[in-house]
Amino acid sequence: MPGSLRRWSGPIALLLLACIAVSGPASAGEPVAVGSKKFTESVILGELASHGIRQSGRATVHREQMGGTRVLWSALRRGDIDLYPEYTGTLRQEIFADHALPTRQALRAALAELGLAMTAPLGFNNTYAIGMRSVPAERLGIRAISDLAAHPELTLGFSNEFMDREDGWPGLRRAYDLPHEQVRGLDHALAYRALARGTIDATDLYTTDAEIQRYDLRILKDDRGYFPDYEAVFIYRHGLGPDALTQLRRLEGRIDEAAMTAMNARTKLDGVPETRVAAGFLHKTLGLDLQVAGTTAVERLVHRTGEHLALVVVSLSSAIVVAVPAGVLAWLRPRLGQAILAAVGIVQTIPPLALLVFMIPLLGIGGPPAIAALFLYSLLPILRNTYAGLQDIPEHLRESARALGLPLRARLRRIEIPMASRAILAGIKTSAVVNVGTATLGALIGAGGYGQPILTGIRLDDLGLILQGAVPAAALALITQGMFELLERGLVPRGLRLASTPR
Repeated sequence: MPGSLRRWSGPIALLLLACIAVSGPASAGEPVAVGSKKFTESVILGELASHGIRQSGRATVHREQMGGTRVLWSALRRGDIDLYPEYTGTLRQEIFADHALPTRQALRAALAELGLAMTAPLGFNNTYAIGMRSVPAERLGIRAISDLAAHPELTLGFSNEFMDREDGWPGLRRAYDLPHEQVRGLDHALAYRALARGTIDATDLYTTDAEIQRYDLRILKDDRGYFPDYEAVFIYRHGLGPDALTQLRRLEGRIDEAAMTAMNARTKLDGVPETRVAAGFLHKTLGLDLQVAGTTAVERLVHRTGEHLALVVVSLSSAIVVAVPAGVLAWLRPRLGQAILAAVGIVQTIPPLALLVFMIPLLGIGGPPAIAALFLYSLLPILRNTYAGLQDIPEHLRESARALGLPLRARLRRIEIPMASRAILAGIKTSAVVNVGTATLGALIGAGGYGQPILTGIRLDDLGLILQGAVPAAALALITQGMFELLERGLVPRGLRLASTPR
């Protein structure tokens, strides 16, 4: 296929331009970007920062529920966000695990070398702890973490991040010489439900979690002093601005453990949105009279649909303009074709969440990495069906076309691609439907869409919120499939459709 490099440069440029368009231009007039992790306390702290900074006259955008520590840290380093709430124990044990940073001054110096800084502690220590239901803990005589060593039959279930953190399960197991083999990783919010149902016997807790009282849990004594202090702070980029920084510092020392636990409970147990909980605390503590604008369910649905469609349309369109020519090339050059199919097939084996995270160092957070990941996932069905559709054309028909003296391009345009069009459209339809579902994961890296209410619903144990994302996503998948059925009727020659209809 002559000039293939020139032809491929267009689709690649289209994908890059689309990513840039979704991410938006960088300028000094952009709002302050506040990030938060995917648990309730972090979201509330992010709302506190956002409300406060708005009082300085700066616009803010809160990129909430962006994932775990490494996602937020990478986003801060890249400049995709300007600040996020963090904990001193996480900074020492996870982010700067290879450094000895025993004091706040040492932490500040390490951050300063990276162009970052942190506030003074906000006033509470939300350390890790291990918890069990009170009744079985009392029956087994378990009051401290060291008592677990005598009960290797217990099933432990820890949050996914705790399973891999240096200050999590690996270090805890060594410190207490725990023999347990039945250890599972699961979402932090789901761990409480698993504990309540008896699916697991112990899990990691945050000491300000509202669920501790709700589920009547016993916090096991850390009798070997394994867990360090986790004082809440904000870490931010230099250049945040003196007015915004002044507002952040107004929160220093103002949030004690009881206040943070109460705010968590208002959201987790009473169902009050985090933005209203934060506004109420700031009014009570700092006297700020904040107006929290609400949105209707229809407005939220329209907004999320727009975000979701942007992810799907841009990634799928880019995949079509790349995968169809690549499928033709694979058919024309069989040896090269096998290599192309193998390479795209390998990409398909990478878990979607892992691929999203891999894209963050290259494209940051939000729409660009989500579009790039969805683009890669959309390639294989389209490419493989294009290749198979051309490969399945009977040889005598290809020979007839060559006998007419038609050049290669004319044969492809007038005969071979039209004959393979049904298979090509089937591949595009498959990619489109899968794309709609996979795009919900984009919410984990700030891309929005229908995944946002799903994540919030899982975190708050709210089936209604989960359905607000799951039902529209399923409906969009069905609509997409129906649209391609109609498109097939219009694009596939009638003779091919009749020939493939069973009689």
